[in-house]
Amino acid sequence: MITPSENLTDLGWTGAHESQFRPHADDGYVPARVINEANHQALTARGPISVVIQRRSAREASSPVERPAVGDWLALELVSEAPLQGALRAILPRTGTFIRQRLSDGQPQVLAANVDTAFLVSGLDADLNLRRIERYLVLALDGGVTPVVVLNKVDIAVDLDRAVAEVHRIAAGTRVIVTSAVDGTGLGEMRDFLTPGTTACLLGSSGVGKSTLTNAILGEERQATKALREDDSKGRHTTTNRELFAVPGGGLLIDTPGLRTVGVLGESDAVQATFDEVERLARECRFNDCHHEGEPGCAVGAAIDAGTLSADRLASHHKLEAERQYAEIRSD
Repeated sequence: MITPSENLTDLGWTGAHESQFRPHADDGYVPARVINEANHQALTARGPISVVIQRRSAREASSPVERPAVGDWLALELVSEAPLQGALRAILPRTGTFIRQRLSDGQPQVLAANVDTAFLVSGLDADLNLRRIERYLVLALDGGVTPVVVLNKVDIAVDLDRAVAEVHRIAAGTRVIVTSAVDGTGLGEMRDFLTPGTTACLLGSSGVGKSTLTNAILGEERQATKALREDDSKGRHTTTNRELFAVPGGGLLIDTPGLRTVGVLGESDAVQATFDEVERLARECRFNDCHHEGEPGCAVGAAIDAGTLSADRLASHHKLEAERQYAEIRSD
């Protein structure tokens, strides 16, 4: 459970935050970190505080990314002592931010802010989806977050070696951890990333076991869990809020609801880094503007014919790059 701390470094406060906050301190505001986005709850050195978003602040937020998200550091003006309430005056610059494009309206949405490590969770059951993992990798790299692929439910895995090999192929250079919240496999490896003052975030679709992993790492039942549907191993979106928890021994962990869709935003560098082998092959194509769709001298097509690159991998690259370009045009 998160408790008041006179030393905000336990919550991830750094020297950079101190410098950014100095003008707000001169105005008499207090720093607070958002721990529950839906309930507008944050934590200060004095304890939990309710964040009041006044009409003016709401009107000035031109998009969802300008509203407080879990993990954000805020500058608050105290408006009540009992209960402790503070009016939002500013959101400090973010680092390590997850922003997805909502496919429903094309708007950007902050899933978590000021994150150091992203646990990209997939289940070693019917949920394992390489294309979804690629999307999460783009999301993490674009936000400046270190990705770690977590393959959960090893206790019920059918072909573990094949699954791990496939993930390593699409996530070269990325740490892959095999876990089971049931028997504790891999939990120690995850805890190694949760050092004092650092923040990790769990991302994944519903039913992959994010809440069960959260409970296992915290050592108590903080998040509700439900059984999966037997026919397709899908979950039921048990977690409804994005919430930040303190991990015993140090570190902070953000659990998020299951994601049905992950629209890609951001710079092309994230897509290129995720599909590094495609980008390297493309530089060997005869034509600089090769689309890898049957052109003569296409090194990418040759790799597919030789079986060293899968057609699904190339199709995923095309799709994510097209989404990124479309999002870039929309935001212009």
